[in-house]
Amino acid sequence: MSFADHYLPEYQRSMSSPEAFWREQAARLPWFVAPQTVLDEQQQWFADGELNTCYMALDYHVEQGRGEQVALYYDSPVTDTREQWSYQRLRDEVAKFAGALQAQGVGRGDRVVIYLPMIPQAAIAMLACARLGAVHSVVFGGFAPHELALRIDDAEPKAVITASCGVEIDKVIAYKPMVDKAIAEAKHKPQAVIVYQRPQCQADLKAECDHDWQQLMATANAVGCTAVNSNDPLYVLYTSGTTGKPKGVVRDNGGHAVALNYSMQYVYGMQPGQTFWAASDVGWVVGHSYIVYAPLIFGCSSVLYEGKPIKTPDAGAFWRVCADYQVKAVFAAPTAFRAIKKEDPQGELIKQYDLSQLERIYMAGERLDPATYEWTCEHTAKPVYDHWWQTETGWPVCANPVGEAAQRVKPGSPTFPVPGYQITILSDSGEPLKPGEQGAIAIKLPLPPGCLLGIWRNPERYHDGYLAAFPGYYSSGDGGYFDEQGYLYVMGRTDDVINVAGHRLSTGEMEEVIATHRAVAECAVVGSYDEIKGEVPVAFVIIKNQMGVEQATLQQQLIEMIRADIGAIACLKHVYVVNRLPKTRSGKILRRVMRQILNGESYNVPSTIDDPSSLDDIAAAVVERKQSA
Repeated sequence: MSFADHYLPEYQRSMSSPEAFWREQAARLPWFVAPQTVLDEQQQWFADGELNTCYMALDYHVEQGRGEQVALYYDSPVTDTREQWSYQRLRDEVAKFAGALQAQGVGRGDRVVIYLPMIPQAAIAMLACARLGAVHSVVFGGFAPHELALRIDDAEPKAVITASCGVEIDKVIAYKPMVDKAIAEAKHKPQAVIVYQRPQCQADLKAECDHDWQQLMATANAVGCTAVNSNDPLYVLYTSGTTGKPKGVVRDNGGHAVALNYSMQYVYGMQPGQTFWAASDVGWVVGHSYIVYAPLIFGCSSVLYEGKPIKTPDAGAFWRVCADYQVKAVFAAPTAFRAIKKEDPQGELIKQYDLSQLERIYMAGERLDPATYEWTCEHTAKPVYDHWWQTETGWPVCANPVGEAAQRVKPGSPTFPVPGYQITILSDSGEPLKPGEQGAIAIKLPLPPGCLLGIWRNPERYHDGYLAAFPGYYSSGDGGYFDEQGYLYVMGRTDDVINVAGHRLSTGEMEEVIATHRAVAECAVVGSYDEIKGEVPVAFVIIKNQMGVEQATLQQQLIEMIRADIGAIACLKHVYVVNRLPKTRSGKILRRVMRQILNGESYNVPSTIDDPSSLDDIAAAVVERKQSA
């Protein structure tokens, strides 16, 4: 079916009759009290509805006779562990752990901080909080104590749930000492600290508030689901902010469930009973939405993977998981596939696995460069779909409507706005721009169900950060444009546009060009201060394995490619080969920090950085540039 035959009617109905559209989607879910008002005067969705997210995700499926279906596959190459959790087993375990939390005084509206590795207990803790109507806040396991302390003080949790350790490729990281240090630093003191003891490292439980997970579960009583209002918070998820203070994105229960349930079929083309794998971490929004909540609410089997795309044990790890669990659709950040491409440039490891059940590959979290898209398509022979969304939206904003009728893919574009999102490209002054003109990507208010309710206890920060720039719109912070056929192109954060001698140039466009070079596995372009031109681009590249190339030769070739595709005005003169790029744990390149280092500015090492030593390569480039100046 064509764009006009299906996508346009579906999308236009969501724009012209949003209440009827979302009432229809809400009716697909088992509410305790079905909402009568879809959108109220305060622009809240389903405000008079009552539900429980854990009930929708677990109990309902058991009641429908599907309790023996696998809900969760746990696969941990770092501990050589595999487990299957049926809906019945997961429901029973969650109900008991909710009882253990309740015995520690946790109830509806209380906050619980979850600081766990990628183990089933992370999903169990999240769902147990939802069962009680408590508000969970997952902090990526292994975060620095100071950053954990900041989140404890902001969320003010009644309990902290952690594990004795996290397990990496080559080391075991004790979590309890970091939690103890964070609580000692924090002004707010939780009443209980619950520790899941792992065999790789046992934690000492000394404080009066310390409790052993396994011991609590031995005597816990299972509890039922607490009814909550649709707009009661389900979770607070902290994302990076520019002020140094963590920014807690608040998600509701009702709109969240409706949007995620809709997305599983419309965006991802899934059916209940099939296996979906989001290769992320529960510390990130992808893990919240598409490891735990969306697959389980929709009735799929989900994969929880404690490993890496490479080195656990090799670059075939993703394909092994897809084959073992008959994954229908896999979703990961482009950086994961770039890492695989670097280690296995010819895709030899892909051939070792039966991927006949894998139908689609999805990427999001950062720009999907055409080179990575083309490599993945070529070596897997599977359709690859880019889609764009944010922590704040909680589910895709722009995607190929695969569940209805997939549209032609255009490399570099995540395709069309998802029903419910009215996207406009605005100039700096707030004027709508024409197709082909780059500007700020904004979404007309009200946002559809599932998007953030606000910032935890900070309405001013929500208004100033998202609503003030363009009245009547949510400002995404990303820049881009629509083409003549309505395809959206997201060119990166608006602060990733550099001004070279008065010409505004997208570093994302330059990265697209550089990534097409046969020897380049990954790259990043940032702006560096220049006293004559204002700014000039500087490129950092990682070379594919088995691709020997001289840096001087590569630099000249890339300069010529940029000149041919973008023009001499781009003024690319400096290309540095590095072993790694500084990234967050979710795979986003820390371009702002790279730019600050290049420009000799002071900077803070972000709490979300995966490998702080990766900044050393950037610092070395600064020294080299000064010496060559």
